[in-house]
Amino acid sequence: MKKHIPNTITCLNLFSGCIGVLMALKGDYMSAAYCVLASGIFDFFDGMVARLLHVKSNIGKELDSLADMVSFGFLPGIIMYKLLGEVFVDQPAVAYLGFVVTIFSALRLAKFNLDERQTTDFIGLNTPMNTFYVLSLPFIAEKYPQIILNPFFLLISVAITSYLLISEIKLFSMKLSSMSWEENKFKFIFVILAIALFAIFQFIALPMILLIYIILSLLHFQRLK
Repeated sequence: MKKHIPNTITCLNLFSGCIGVLMALKGDYMSAAYCVLASGIFDFFDGMVARLLHVKSNIGKELDSLADMVSFGFLPGIIMYKLLGEVFVDQPAVAYLGFVVTIFSALRLAKFNLDERQTTDFIGLNTPMNTFYVLSLPFIAEKYPQIILNPFFLLISVAITSYLLISEIKLFSMKLSSMSWEENKFKFIFVILAIALFAIFQFIALPMILLIYIILSLLHFQRLK
């Protein structure tokens, strides 16, 4: 019975992602955000539970990628599609470029499954972090529409995030082999800063959190060298 527990958690990730897609299509970005957060929590715990119960399996690995494809691949593509549609009203076909994020998310997930270098850390931006960035854009647009609802900004965001997904940049994961401060200093700093920024600025803080994540990852691996 216990071997089905991680897969059940993964299915909850997928279920939440499906609801998030519907909410994003309706323009209800707050509900979509809660769905993404729920999917992120389920995605974090399914692997942890599988390791704790010693029930890791190939089907679990494949199911995890398929769930992530919806929650952290299709969903951000929908959000980018909606935002581009608001900007390119007279050129609706341009909005379909939002799904370039979905395509590169699929490439990222396929690469991750085959890349044996990514057992403990990431090479390339992971899809949940990318989704959190994309998710922040509608919320920032409420306060700074002149920045976010700018055709060049949105198209550049699609290009940069797509590149980062399949790039060779090395980023740490939150898997901890120990609770040592010296070993995990930059990971702990990231968690503290992320929680503080999110508490103060909420979803608007997500681009700052992503930038801090990349900077601290570079410092982390530089220190290891």
